[in-house]
Amino acid sequence: MSSLSRELVFLILQFLDEEKFKETVHKLEQESGFFFNMRYFEETVTNGEWDEVEKYLSGFTKVDDNRYSMKIFFEIRKQKYLEALDKRDRAKAVEILVKDLKVFSAFNEELFKEITQLLTLENFRDNEQLSKYGDTKSARGIMLVELKKLIEANPLFRDKHQFPTLKNSRLRTLINQSLNWQHQLCKNPKANPDIKTLFVDHTCGQPNGARAPSPVTNPLMGGVPKAGGFPPLSAHGPFQQAPAPLPTSLAGWMANPSPVPHPSASAGPMGLATSNNAAIMKRPRTPPTNNPAMDYQTADSEHVLKRPRPFGISDEVNNLPVAYTGQSHGQSSYTSDDLPKVVVMSLSQGSTVKSMDFHPVQQSLLLVGTNMGDIMVWDLGGRERLAIRNFKVGELGSCSMQLQASLANDYSASVNRVTWSPDGTLFGVAYSKHIVHLYSYHNGDDIRNHLEIEAHVGSVNDLAFSYPNKLCVVTCGEDRVIKVWDANTGSKQYTFEGHEAPVYSVCPHHKESIQFIFSTATDGKIKAWLYDNLGSRVDYDAPGHSSTTMAYSADGSRLFSCGTNKEGDSHIVEWNESEGAVKRTYHGLGKRSVGVVQFDTTKNRFLAAGDEFQVKFWDMDSTNLLMATDAEGGLPASPCIRFNKEGILLAVSTNENGIKILANQEGIRLLRTMENRPFDASRVASAAVVKAPAMGTFPPANPVVGTSIGDRAAPVTAMVGMNSDNRSLVDVKPRIPDESGEKSRIWKLTEINEPSQCRSLRLPDNLTPMRVSRLIYTNSGLAILALASNAVHKLWKWQRNVPSKATASVAPQLWQPSSGILMTNDISDTNPEDAVPCFALSKNDSYVMSASGGKISLFNMMTFKTMTTFMPPPPAATFLAFHPQDNNIIAIGMEDSSIQIYNVRVDEVKTKLKGHQKRITGLAFSHVLNVLVSSGADSQLCVWNTDGWEKQASKFLEIPTGNTAAPLADTRVQFHHDQIHLLAVHETQIAIYEAPKLVCLMQWVPREASGSITHATYSCDSQSIYVSFEDGSVGVLTASTLRFRCRINPTAYLPPNPSLRVYPLVVAVHPSDPNQFALGLTDGGVCVIEPSESEGKWGTSPPLENGAGPSTTSGAAGSEQPQRK
Repeated sequence: MSSLSRELVFLILQFLDEEKFKETVHKLEQESGFFFNMRYFEETVTNGEWDEVEKYLSGFTKVDDNRYSMKIFFEIRKQKYLEALDKRDRAKAVEILVKDLKVFSAFNEELFKEITQLLTLENFRDNEQLSKYGDTKSARGIMLVELKKLIEANPLFRDKHQFPTLKNSRLRTLINQSLNWQHQLCKNPKANPDIKTLFVDHTCGQPNGARAPSPVTNPLMGGVPKAGGFPPLSAHGPFQQAPAPLPTSLAGWMANPSPVPHPSASAGPMGLATSNNAAIMKRPRTPPTNNPAMDYQTADSEHVLKRPRPFGISDEVNNLPVAYTGQSHGQSSYTSDDLPKVVVMSLSQGSTVKSMDFHPVQQSLLLVGTNMGDIMVWDLGGRERLAIRNFKVGELGSCSMQLQASLANDYSASVNRVTWSPDGTLFGVAYSKHIVHLYSYHNGDDIRNHLEIEAHVGSVNDLAFSYPNKLCVVTCGEDRVIKVWDANTGSKQYTFEGHEAPVYSVCPHHKESIQFIFSTATDGKIKAWLYDNLGSRVDYDAPGHSSTTMAYSADGSRLFSCGTNKEGDSHIVEWNESEGAVKRTYHGLGKRSVGVVQFDTTKNRFLAAGDEFQVKFWDMDSTNLLMATDAEGGLPASPCIRFNKEGILLAVSTNENGIKILANQEGIRLLRTMENRPFDASRVASAAVVKAPAMGTFPPANPVVGTSIGDRAAPVTAMVGMNSDNRSLVDVKPRIPDESGEKSRIWKLTEINEPSQCRSLRLPDNLTPMRVSRLIYTNSGLAILALASNAVHKLWKWQRNVPSKATASVAPQLWQPSSGILMTNDISDTNPEDAVPCFALSKNDSYVMSASGGKISLFNMMTFKTMTTFMPPPPAATFLAFHPQDNNIIAIGMEDSSIQIYNVRVDEVKTKLKGHQKRITGLAFSHVLNVLVSSGADSQLCVWNTDGWEKQASKFLEIPTGNTAAPLADTRVQFHHDQIHLLAVHETQIAIYEAPKLVCLMQWVPREASGSITHATYSCDSQSIYVSFEDGSVGVLTASTLRFRCRINPTAYLPPNPSLRVYPLVVAVHPSDPNQFALGLTDGGVCVIEPSESEGKWGTSPPLENGAGPSTTSGAAGSEQPQRK
């Protein structure tokens, strides 16, 4: 329905309620689906009117819409079943079991069996899980508590809990106003017009015979913007029309449900035990992955597919929000025991800490900025400071006179903000004097000057990264302005003016395809901006008119702010974005805060703030203070705080110019594992570098001409490594290892020959074993999906509670729905053995798009149902890749060597890219460079600009001398985390290229004894490359040097069988554990392999000789050396 229809329904509901049409009210609520009347729902549940309960729910959700919905219906039907058993009505219980509960057996057959066994008990309370079941009334009350939490958390009910505030008899008032208005436009209006005249347009003639314009249809009386409103999605989409003079309400935009529900209630495993609050809190954890900031719509929703779409693809497929940093996939929840509260270490900074940020990928890497302008990077695992940079302006002469004058009086500046880019390859620093510095980070102590921008007049108060269409930096300052800069060139993209006081903070975000920025000022004003020149779309007042910072929960679904005003009053609140109003105010902050209170969010569940010499914690769903800790004392009145991405570590500033690191049990294990890492010569070499090198000069502080440092200094020979761009002399210090540490240890290639030297697990499989063609971990890290050569998919799932991720230590379950159907690709008339299989998995693991020589199929990962098929051959699809910023766009590599850019929303091929001579075997997008790189069976790489889809570059692989590539050898491509360096995999080599010009930086050729390379892939952190060979072995290379550091021989993971030649065809890596990988084998098996617990990682990197290049490695053939290009 349209927005007008929605508002009319609310008016009619109010009218019906006032007129006491009770049954009609609830019928309209159910049929429209606009308002979920929780009070009515509570009444029906309390009264046990189960048929009416389910009928009412059916207007809002179905059993199999998502996990929340499934558990809602399960709890209701379980209660109905238990009540029948309690009444000794066995016949009724059997009927409920067969008609109502049987449907859940498809998802948990063991649970259904256990429920069935209750029929055999004289009293079902003899079952241990049901021993605390009381009487019917109390059981319904307990269940109702959980149902309310599930409904509040269910995204299908979002924005349907609140009835809009309406004045009494609003519909009657509007009708009377309309009636009077029609007649007042007449020359001779009637004093008491007949109500019946509303049924038709009033047509009283004017003196000259003309008719009065209809107030409803008059084009001059367009929609007036609602106060605090947001523009609609369509107004600022990728192909927007010219903006209307009066944009409609911003609330329409923000009211769109976020793709990821906030996990305020468990949607985890269904169980027999009666609901209780403790059980709700004890939900399994899902580790975050290295992927992106938001997730898809609902986990398993077929409901969303029932909206108009060209061929039935859901919103989840049609809308992909931008995703850079990792987040938790699936519904995970935590208890207060999961908060990091134990002090595990203290770090000395030397000056007052002003800002901190954890690396988005390397969980123990902490970036710190101080009041003296110092920037430091700490490795918490090694308890060492990796690097330090001091405040220094690159070329003072090119700066503004105001800045020169300010620095002439006092050549120092405080850091106001430090923050990592979403992929961790850059970090930004905002200073108290005009300047923003951007650095590129290349692991260890390798920090390079990237850009210097004179961003504002006076203090730069905040800085954040965003991605409107390319990576940008958003800044704000004392000059009352917000600016957006290109993070690669430093050129200014946008300037936003409108605040009447210094801008205190910025918070970029996006909803579906809409990018926007919240800004806050010191006068307590909050504004919102789109990336255009139309001015602020929102004008809110922060609670208490305070200097406020804003932050979203990790899944992007909930907005919070925390601030302190001039009187010292602090407020921490959750916002209702659609209304521009405070939704929830949290209690427990001090009455008179010293300084501005800082806060952070974690796990989509908790808030934390530094206040009253403590760190205070809240559950997002409860306004009362959950707990507080003083971190063993020594904290300032308003300490600076920061969680790491997984929420297992918390950094807190101290009075003594230091930082305390707090951890939970998971964080303690992480740090302990990193402390016990085996000797790594590269780390020794890295640690031996002088920790405070002179800061290299930045480019001129002119944002218009801001470029990378490589443009200003004469280049020197680059370091051998994946990131081997030309560095200036002032940036590079020779890596001279400590001889006492180096020479006493001779590096040797790690060989894994025995099962006892690693942990491996062949996944259980009762289906027909067929060659594994494609393999991938789900984004949650809890499952593995394989596509066999017979076009059948296999899915293995680990339980969510123990372990918290896939592991070789615990066998998973080969999962199938009770229907017994398999996810099988269409094969048309082709022989699947001859086809080139391909698939792509949705971000929240709900759907897989797949092909095996026939049509492309879209499967629901929960039910295994085929949602739709499209694009019948010829030509057949051979590779699939989603556009990283717009999931409407799919790049489809074809058998005829073309690439089709396909828009799923309009069911149309937008363009065909032609540049290869043979079928497409690989596709990879870079959201930093805005390019698509393709690879083909012709051993060629092509780079395509994603703005206009023009070809920018192409290059054939350099086949090593003495090697001959097969006529149709696969070439795969994959971007490094920095989105610039590219891994190219061919049967003859591993090569590293720099996009977009396809400069070959390094090439690695295997020894002949290993046989051809069958597959290779980066580890999840891009620090290692796993390579599989035809002889069954797997090699582990250090990605930055292409040095071979570990070989896992087939005897370590395969049982001896001389008559059968088995080797891996594909390697998949765990999304959050860089040391775990899985192999898809020629015999149809899938093996998960991890290093032994005592080692914790795969070998050590060979040392670099003074950092200048590879040294000869013992234990590895000379041919397995990287070749510099």
